Order: sequence, then C-alpha cells, then structure tokens
Amino acid sequence: MIKVAKFGGSSVANAEQFRKVKQIISSDPDRKFVVSSACGKESNEDHKVTDLLFLCEAHVRFGVSYEPIFEQIEAKYQRIKAELGLKTDLDSEFASIRKVMKRGMSTDYLVSRGEYLTSRLLAEYLDYDFADAAEVIAFRYDGEVDMDRTRQLIEERISEDRGLVIPGFYGALPNGVIRIMSRGGSDITGAIVSNVVNADVYENWTDVSGFLVADPRIVKNPIGIPCINYNELREMSYMGANVLHDDAIFPVKDKNIPINVRNTNDPSNPGTLIMADCSEKDRISPPHAITGITGRKDYTIITLVKSHASAEVGFLRKLLKVFENYHVSIEAVPSTVDTFSVIVASKEVEHCLYDIVGELKENLGPDDVRIEDHLALIAIVGRAMKDQPGMSGRLLSEFGDHQINIKVISQSSDELSIMVGVHNRDFEKAIHSIYERFITEEQEAK
Repeated sequence: MIKVAKFGGSSVANAEQFRKVKQIISSDPDRKFVVSSACGKESNEDHKVTDLLFLCEAHVRFGVSYEPIFEQIEAKYQRIKAELGLKTDLDSEFASIRKVMKRGMSTDYLVSRGEYLTSRLLAEYLDYDFADAAEVIAFRYDGEVDMDRTRQLIEERISEDRGLVIPGFYGALPNGVIRIMSRGGSDITGAIVSNVVNADVYENWTDVSGFLVADPRIVKNPIGIPCINYNELREMSYMGANVLHDDAIFPVKDKNIPINVRNTNDPSNPGTLIMADCSEKDRISPPHAITGITGRKDYTIITLVKSHASAEVGFLRKLLKVFENYHVSIEAVPSTVDTFSVIVASKEVEHCLYDIVGELKENLGPDDVRIEDHLALIAIVGRAMKDQPGMSGRLLSEFGDHQINIKVISQSSDELSIMVGVHNRDFEKAIHSIYERFITEEQEAK
C-alpha cells in the first residue's frame, strides 16, 4: 500500500509537533511520501511563517527594513534545529535568501521559502530524501500543473528503500522560475503527489479530526463526519467548511483515491474519509440524513420585478451580463414568473451596487428593483436526504417553530443540498436548530 501524508502548518509549528509527525510516520511504513506546509502558529500570539514572509516582501517593496521580521523567521527554524539536534546548514540557507532579497526577487520565491525550509528540516529528522518542489512540481506557462512532466520528475526521485519529503505550495515554470499556488496550496501538492505515485490513500494531517457536521463555534461539540463524498465536500467547502483546499480533490478524484483528514494531535482518531462513493461505509453505518451544515453571512439580494419577464427571450442573459461587466461573481439566481433575484456577496458589490442597479434599470426596464442586504446563506448538505421524503418541508417547519424568516430557499435537482437564506441575525440560531432537530434528536432516538 502507498500512502501520501501531507502535514499542515500547525502540524510542523515547532519541535514538539515535529516529534508527533515522526511518530505518525514511524508507525506506518506505508507512509513513504510526505508533503509539508511551512511552520504555522505555535500560539495565538505567534505568526505563521508564510504571513511573515509576505510581510518581509512588502517591506522590501517599500524600502523598509525587513530584518526584525526576518530574524523572527530565522529564530523559529534555528530553535527547531537545535531542539531536534539537526545538522541542516540553516546559516547558509538564510544567507542565500538574504542575498536574493538584496538584489531583488519575486514574491513567489520569497514566500515559498517557508515550505522549503520546513521540509528540509523534516526530511533530515525523518531520515527521508528531500526533493525541492521547484524540481518536481512542474507548471506550464498558463499556470496549470503539467501532470505528465511532474510524474516524470517525481518518478526520477523515488527510491525503493527511502521515503521522500516534498515541500507543498509551490513548483516551477518551464524556465525554472518559482510559482506558488493559492493559500492552502500544500493540500493541492499532496493531491498531485498522490495522483502521480498512484497512492491508495491521501492522508491530510491537520489540527482537527476531520470534518464536523457543524461549526463548533456555533454548535457545542458537534459530531464528526466519518465519510463524505466529493460532491458533498465541494458543497460544504464552497459555503465555508475550510478544512481542505477546494481544489485538492481534483487530482485524486481522477484516480478515485480516498482522502483521509486526520488530526496530528490525536492520531488515533480515524478522522473523515473523503471518497467518490461512500455506499460501502454507509452499509456498515447508515449516515444521518444531513451530512453537514455550513454557511456564510453578508450577502445581498438584488430583485428585479417585471411583468412577463419569463417570456422575454434573453432577459436572464442580459441580467447576468450586467454583473459580469462589473466582475461580480453570482451565488444564486432564484426566480418566479415575474421576478428574478440575484444573490451576491455584499463585499463584491459594495463599491458598485448603485451603478449595477442603474444599468439594470436602463437595460432591462424593470417595473421595480429591490435591494436587501444582511443576508446569510446556509447550506444543508447530505447524500441521504433524497431518501427522506418531505425533507424540505421539515426544514421549513423547523425554521417556523423558531421564528426564523426564510428569505430564499433553493434545492439542487440531485437533492444533495438545500440552500436557505435568512437574515444575518438568525444565522447561528438557524444552524443550531437544524442540528438539534436532525442530528441530536436522531442520535438520541438510536
């Protein structure tokens, strides 16, 4: 069996966390491939190395001394080296980075050094080989990963009797220039490596024991999700469940490789298994009707009212074109016979809302345009909901019992998710009521 283990920033924040990583790797010889993030925060008062590197870059750009910040980064790595008795020549590494900073460097180069240095130390500590991501993760000039070239480069570095550590978050363009991914991109690196080596499972080690049914800041001690499919994950991640980078599923989905989200601080917990098909797991342990409840606040609804709008050819296209002209992403477009509502994140239109309204009035000639803000969207996601007759009605009843006014409701045709819009002030109450009705009561009935 082949396992790829990716460790997030909190998992490699200090020497103690490094020790936990080593115990995890040593406990299973199948964990031959390791992907590491940059050192994360040791405490609430600490800073992520990546954030400090971005700050250094800003100081360089504006001609302000970056040394006090850079020294914090240097001290963190030197502490890890000293506490673990490592021999990696950090003095030389930091001297090289400083040299590049003085003569000018790309943001991508500087910010990638967090993953690079962490992985160098981790490779020595695990007694694994080290492969610089710039030498094995190949980008094309269009910014997409060249999977064929990446596969070839990684295969050249694989040894039968030694493990391999690869930094996450970055790679290189064909000309050798370093290219970083979006924040959290180490998750994507782990998925790419899993695809390339045909892993049996991709383990994503972080500081939580997988996905929870609801946000623990809203629901006290919510239960974990043992298994979730790719489509459920996409729905939940998009609406705010940010345990895993959204794009990390695509490289492994192609080869049906399961993702196992685990907790470095609680390695005995099985965490959450993310699979294309959870039916085998469901037969052993039937899932709740609702897999997860998540959502976000601060949306705005722009509603157009126009008689016979549904019969007007091209009306919806012209409506959406106005938002496209202002580069505004649209969340949903609920409609009735004579009304079309467009839901957008409030921050997307805070600078152009009245310009958009003016253009809508000019181009579409509506009878009325209504604006309502302070809206929260809640996604109720569950592969088992389709087997529960009257699910939408039960949800509506629950909101009614708690005096929660529903502004909008939409259900996907595959019955995988139901989206409900409520006022911001009702957001927490709505999630709590759904959890109590569909999770807590179901647990108590078993």
